[in-house]
Amino acid sequence: MFSQGASAPPSQPIPVDQENARKAKAILDQAIQALGGQAYLNIQDVSQEGRTFSFHHGQPNSFGVRFWRFYKYPDKDRVEMTPKRDVVYIYNGDKGYEVTFKGTRPVDTKDLNDYLRRQHYALDRVLRKWLAEPGVALFYEGQAVAEGKSVDQVTVMNGKNEGVTLYVDSNDHLPVKKTFSWRDPTDKERNVEEETYDNYRPVQNIMTPHTVTRSYNGDMANQRFLTSVSYNQGVSDSKFEGQVTYDPNKGQPPAR
Repeated sequence: MFSQGASAPPSQPIPVDQENARKAKAILDQAIQALGGQAYLNIQDVSQEGRTFSFHHGQPNSFGVRFWRFYKYPDKDRVEMTPKRDVVYIYNGDKGYEVTFKGTRPVDTKDLNDYLRRQHYALDRVLRKWLAEPGVALFYEGQAVAEGKSVDQVTVMNGKNEGVTLYVDSNDHLPVKKTFSWRDPTDKERNVEEETYDNYRPVQNIMTPHTVTRSYNGDMANQRFLTSVSYNQGVSDSKFEGQVTYDPNKGQPPAR
């Protein structure tokens, strides 16, 4: 016990790493609130329409294709392409299908792995799933400039030691950019993937980027411009069903 009139013991300073993690968490909490708070966290499905442009080594290799996308959190995705909507890609869990006039066939293994990797590191997965998992670690890495905007840089590490760095606008607290890296198991080279978010507009109380740009090792790989977005429309699970019907041997002359 302290004698009357004795001064209280000095409060212990918060360890630097704890203070750093606290600041990182505060920035991510602000980002979630800026995106729509509970409305953002409660997104069950998304319907989008727009135009997508693909690039090769940073150069456009198409004039853009109309697309319609239906996404059901966390792992169901359907993209219909061309004005006739006759080229369709369906992803459900770890399965992927391509539907054309020839029938339905599995998505190429490399393309499927690339898609599953991007989904694993997707912004909504990080903010809605990773942050709630045990073993997650947060690191505030200071202020920076991204896409011409002043941002706060935060890295999220999950329990598997996988990391994502988010760049959050210092003014409106909306995510500006997301980066992650991975090492190719074949050539052991490290690859860096980036996604930037721009042209935010409110949709059903959720701030929604209408321009999303994806880069691979510094080269632009894809850009999407959304013209229509809606949330929680009750998208049916049947949209994400796929069954292989394509027979590569059909119509081929019999072997002699």
